Amino acid sequence: MSAVVLQEEYALYDRIIEDKFLTAQIQLVLLERMTVSRLVPNQPESMTMAFFQQQGFFNGMLPHKLVRDFLDANQAPSRLDGRFRFGVRYRFVSGETDEDVETRLAIPAMREDGRMVQAPSVLDRLAFSRVGRTLKNDQALVYVENRRRDGTGAGFLVWLRRRDQVWELFDTDVVWTVYDGAAETETP
Repeated sequence: MSAVVLQEEYALYDRIIEDKFLTAQIQLVLLERMTVSRLVPNQPESMTMAFFQQQGFFNGMLPHKLVRDFLDANQAPSRLDGRFRFGVRYRFVSGETDEDVETRLAIPAMREDGRMVQAPSVLDRLAFSRVGRTLKNDQALVYVENRRRDGTGAGFLVWLRRRDQVWELFDTDVVWTVYDGAAETETP
């Protein structure tokens, strides 16, 4: 698989962002610059066939060849370019640091009890895998995670199917969740 992320992959990323994450309040989306090559944070061995089989994602209904292509595509991180078209401004971030002062200033203010003072306007930190596809290019699999500054977040596998040249989200499976900064990562 090429280290270059193809335009076709950006179209699927856009569809996932639009259908799963965008709301009318979102004015800025923070995106990890590099794709992820693991399904569970700090567990590189989570991008293996054994891990997939052990977890039984989508009740074992994913086509084997789709899983294999997904795993092959995600053996190493790739750099994302500014080719997203989901209709809201976005900025790239790397690791735990922001590359832009605007992203730090756009984070909602918090009260002492941890509740937000203002409505969120920033979708904080989405990271994507590369896209796996079937040979007929009628199904695709993408991993996306949303890790927020407050320590909460989740990782999802998104299964897409093509219907009449249009990609549709078919199903989503939760890979892991973290509810607060002190919580431990949970896997299914």
